[in-house]
Amino acid sequence: MIRNCIFLLVLLLCYHISNAQFLMDMADTAKEKGLLSINKKLHYIQLSGYIQPQFQAAQSKGVKNYAGGDFGANVNNRFMFRRSRIKIDYVHFTKEKGPLLQFAFQIDGTERGIAMRDLWGRIFENKLDVFSLTVGMFARPFSYELNLSSSNREAPERGRMSQILMKTERDLGAMVSFEPRKKNHPLRYLKIDAGLFNGQGLAASADYDSHKDFISRVALKPYPVTKKIKLSAGISYLNGGFLQNTKYIFTTGNNSFGKTFIVDSSASNTGKIAPRKYYGADVQVKFTHKYGATELRAEYMFGTQTATLNSSETPPALLFGNNGYYIRKFNGAYFCFLQNIVNTHHQIVLKYDWYDPNSKVKKDDIGKAGTALNATDIKYSTLGIGYIYYLNDNLRFVFWYDKITNEKTQLPGYLTDLKDNIFTCRLHFSF
Repeated sequence: MIRNCIFLLVLLLCYHISNAQFLMDMADTAKEKGLLSINKKLHYIQLSGYIQPQFQAAQSKGVKNYAGGDFGANVNNRFMFRRSRIKIDYVHFTKEKGPLLQFAFQIDGTERGIAMRDLWGRIFENKLDVFSLTVGMFARPFSYELNLSSSNREAPERGRMSQILMKTERDLGAMVSFEPRKKNHPLRYLKIDAGLFNGQGLAASADYDSHKDFISRVALKPYPVTKKIKLSAGISYLNGGFLQNTKYIFTTGNNSFGKTFIVDSSASNTGKIAPRKYYGADVQVKFTHKYGATELRAEYMFGTQTATLNSSETPPALLFGNNGYYIRKFNGAYFCFLQNIVNTHHQIVLKYDWYDPNSKVKKDDIGKAGTALNATDIKYSTLGIGYIYYLNDNLRFVFWYDKITNEKTQLPGYLTDLKDNIFTCRLHFSF
């Protein structure tokens, strides 16, 4: 069925106009063209937004996935709104010293409900023109992919690792940024962000402990190595955790059967901080040519994640009773190749990513008798293949196929690769 859907949709695409303009390349969401812009003296207001209606077909019914949410038990194809965003930006300028403050408000409304996505204010320092303070709900300053807006990202979704470790990308907190605003500043290509955040993100309705996550990122903004080559890169660090309110801590170790979880039930564990430490590095290289551009992106992350037996996501609430926290070492990465073909209206994308939630175990350890390892510990990799057609500045078509591969383990239900590949056809309207 997936092949038939792809064939029909490609035929429909052939009827569209071919002399379209290229969509703005990776523009910051605060700088996108808006339907309504008011610029009066020292005040600037902008209204922008986008919607992403899409059709998806899965390899089998009831597929669990990170390509837009799990399919229903009896469903293998669906129409849905992936996102529907409206954003308001306000900037106030001083008469001579540039921007003084900025405010942003963004909501997401789909058939599944309405949710807040951004609500933050930013204060600019106007003496050195290098510092700013951001407070509120906004994207964590970690990773390149996490901070690449869904309105500009070529792939329909962020990778599995990004979605699990940084669910919804955003959190409540405060962040100090170093980013020179003068064009001739010697450090104008350097950007440093550092902040404190609640830690649970938007997965929890409120902060459930007093511990805060420290998150930082040091980035080289696109630097012109030559007239046709630009290089950017970054390193990221997260040091956080949450209250250990039970005495049970499980870590990966060995017993007589092999790899498993070893419990530490010391009474002194209660009241400690369950660790979350992430490290990341990324690089992007872009070549411009007569057809448009060729871009290569890569990012690698590793660290320690504390979660539960059946999930490697940060818990949305503290555990109680005889439940315990599971500490796992993880790693993951993605590699992305983007290429314009014929002209800037057409683009092909290849993306490969993996996420190993428990890097201390092998596939043959999972499901072995006498061990507690389960589906949460299985490594997944995804090969994404996409074609994007940019009709104009306000509309693009995305055709994307995800080939998802899981480790073959000894766990029932995961003895072979699951039939969970997904095809996505999306229209992206923006204003």
